[in-house]
Amino acid sequence: MRTMKEATTLTRAKLTELWPAPSNKLVAQGRNGGAAKVVTVQFNPQTLKVTFSNQNAGGDQPKGSPVQFVGKGATKLAVELVFDVSRPLPQGSGEAPRDVRELTQQIAYFMTPELKSVEGQTQQGLVPPGVRLQWGTFLFEGVMDSMDETLDLFSSDGRPLRASVAISLSKQEIQFQFDAAGSKATPGAGASPGTRPLHTPRAGETLPAALQNAGRPAWQQTARALGIESIRHLPPGVPLDLLRG
Repeated sequence: MRTMKEATTLTRAKLTELWPAPSNKLVAQGRNGGAAKVVTVQFNPQTLKVTFSNQNAGGDQPKGSPVQFVGKGATKLAVELVFDVSRPLPQGSGEAPRDVRELTQQIAYFMTPELKSVEGQTQQGLVPPGVRLQWGTFLFEGVMDSMDETLDLFSSDGRPLRASVAISLSKQEIQFQFDAAGSKATPGAGASPGTRPLHTPRAGETLPAALQNAGRPAWQQTARALGIESIRHLPPGVPLDLLRG
């Protein structure tokens, strides 16, 4: 059994840019064939909602007629990501910006179309990049349909510090995807990637109360590990790793 003192490695979800190769298969590469843009999320999502649907016709006439499937169907993914410049960024991300929109604009990048040839023909058209969202064994490749950004924390001089970004991805087929390599636990992690739970504080919740509910009454070490200055004013809605420290 893994003890709380053992070292753990938190696997973070990543968004990777995809473009068609000469074979028309989507591969990880930049707009001009260079290195693909990769964005590591600051906080792992709480939920991933996957929707499968078939395109059909009929079945609503009087006395009922057989339902006919007229398309290949579609798979959609909905996920919400949180960014907060007052909290530590993933390792290797550099210094935190003063405006959270400098982080969320990296997500908006995946909605920006590029002038490309259409299906290998001579005419040009605006084509958005493909996106791969990968978190442990979870894998989804599609196109970003929408992005909703909510700014909910501001500094005294009006700078937005925290944002939640709801994105929707889709692909024109029904497909289950897995990453077998992601099922291998990182050495020393003691668990499969992405399975470590995070706690989302409620409004007015204190750190001692949250740790007490998690079965960890000693809060000093966790507060230092998380960089929390005020244990009585946890940022509501921002996931915290209560097993850290």
